[in-house]
Amino acid sequence: MSRDAPSVPAESSSSPSRAKKKALAKKKGPSTSTNSNGSTSLPQKAASGPRQKSEVPQKRPSRRKQVRQSYRFVRAYYTTFVVLFSYLWFFFLARWFGDAWMQPRMADLHARNARRVLGTIVELQGLFIKVGQLLSIMANFLPAQFRNGLEALQDRVPPGPYAEIAERIEAELGKPIDQLFTRFCEEPIASASLGQVHEAWLLDGTHVAVKVQHRNIDEIVRLDLLTIRRIMAIVSVFVPVHGLDAYYHQIRSMIAEELDFQREAKNITRIADNFLRDPTVMFPRPVGGYCTRRVMTTNFVAGVKIGDIAALDARGVDRKKLARKVVQVFCQQIFIDGVYHADPHPGNMLVADGGQLVLLDFGAVAELSPQMREGIPEFLEGVIRRDTDQLIKAMRKMGFLSRSDAPDVSEKVIEFFHQRFQEEVKLDSFNLKDIKLDPQKGIESLIDLRKMNIGLKELSGAFHIPRDWVLLERTILLLTGLCTQLDPELSPMEVIRPYLQDFVLGNRDWAQIAVESAKDMALKALTIPDDLRKYLHRANRGEAEIRVRGLSHAAGLVYAGMRQLIYAAIGIAAGFAALQLQLAGQTQLARYCLYGAGAAGVLLFGSMLVTRSK
Repeated sequence: MSRDAPSVPAESSSSPSRAKKKALAKKKGPSTSTNSNGSTSLPQKAASGPRQKSEVPQKRPSRRKQVRQSYRFVRAYYTTFVVLFSYLWFFFLARWFGDAWMQPRMADLHARNARRVLGTIVELQGLFIKVGQLLSIMANFLPAQFRNGLEALQDRVPPGPYAEIAERIEAELGKPIDQLFTRFCEEPIASASLGQVHEAWLLDGTHVAVKVQHRNIDEIVRLDLLTIRRIMAIVSVFVPVHGLDAYYHQIRSMIAEELDFQREAKNITRIADNFLRDPTVMFPRPVGGYCTRRVMTTNFVAGVKIGDIAALDARGVDRKKLARKVVQVFCQQIFIDGVYHADPHPGNMLVADGGQLVLLDFGAVAELSPQMREGIPEFLEGVIRRDTDQLIKAMRKMGFLSRSDAPDVSEKVIEFFHQRFQEEVKLDSFNLKDIKLDPQKGIESLIDLRKMNIGLKELSGAFHIPRDWVLLERTILLLTGLCTQLDPELSPMEVIRPYLQDFVLGNRDWAQIAVESAKDMALKALTIPDDLRKYLHRANRGEAEIRVRGLSHAAGLVYAGMRQLIYAAIGIAAGFAALQLQLAGQTQLARYCLYGAGAAGVLLFGSMLVTRSK
């Protein structure tokens, strides 16, 4: 039943009195209409003229809602700052006490912070659960102790009371539980961030799974989205990153789609139809007449959670074969069908009793836009050809580059990271265990970009993250974490290559592109511009001149750095000598060495101040 009260029109001089209105309402009774999902709603007022502002009274949020909203925001921020401060303080202490003190305590710190994050997520629930689920599957990106502490979020979120679930089902389907099912299990078999799943049997004996949204989930999502938006606003104050507002709207639209179970039922049918010829993949089909926007009923499929490695091994499941199958299934969805499951975390996949792969929860389903489908082949071909111009063209087509802002910045950045990629990544020998998050390399990359006069502001202004890529990147990240658990030795390129053969290369093959790439490089070598040939000729005669901007300033910095290095070396040597002399009983000589160390320190400090002022 709907708890919303009908709006009351504003009184005017020509309208009847309030008492007469009440009597008239009692006499006629409220006029209602029944929707297709069984819920009751009041008819809308005909648009017979301009609406008065007082016809729709603006209700301020209640004090209780305001307090709850503020609490969720403060609680999330408190936990974030506590976790960050604990790591900062720990590493500060480690600088004083050394690695011998740090190593045995690191695991305890990870586990303690995981418990803090888990407690906050379980308490707040809502969208924060999805964040925790993403963190718990990042096998190569987070410490094992931290990741293990969040594994409880995969498919065992604290469920809502059965009374609320029964009330929701009866309101949505329009009948009491006992008139819809011969048996309905009160204990849920799974509970997620937006809803929970119960096992049941229809009147004809069909074994089904009933997915029901949590009570007040719409209000919870609204509050959590508001918190996320506030976080982004605070981040934008300290880091001028463009596009955060657009990213927020993308998140909001994704969540709105996941809250519509009727849309999810259509997604299941659409993707399942693409695998009709593959008996190794199963999908729970929706049951007609038992699905609404907030309740969805599908046929029941039993199986073992794909992330339960011990259970898979006990059943004798070939995990290497299973990991390849997972990649193949998603390659077909992305590269061939063009529509794919965008939330493949371990709680959404099972291994059935017959060994089939079962996909669950199709609330997040995405499609590649025509621009993205055209840009991906061009991008990969540019990688193979080592053609930066083609990479820039492909990234602009896919929507990664701003059309007018800082084209020189985007070109420099793409060329920089393309060179790094060629040096560090070998696609043919690449496997999942090679994926490691190295913060030091990330810092080095930012420093190198800064030397090119490219900062975070320039980066954020030159690049844009399209919605297509947000969903695709999330899917790839989830699949990477899952397949790393199943088979760390898996080489993704061996599995993906056949699908890229059609999607990326068309009628050509890798060898053909490699030959064309070699031809292009040879052609460029033979067609050196005339100005460059003239310059080389002058250089051979010793007549070439090179002017470097800022060379004198750079040389001054180098000389200053050498002086500072010498001062530091003298100070360290004098301090060490003073210590040795003091231990040997030569107090007077030790005092002279300390004077020398102090003088070297003063010179070092003064040199650093002068250099900074320049």
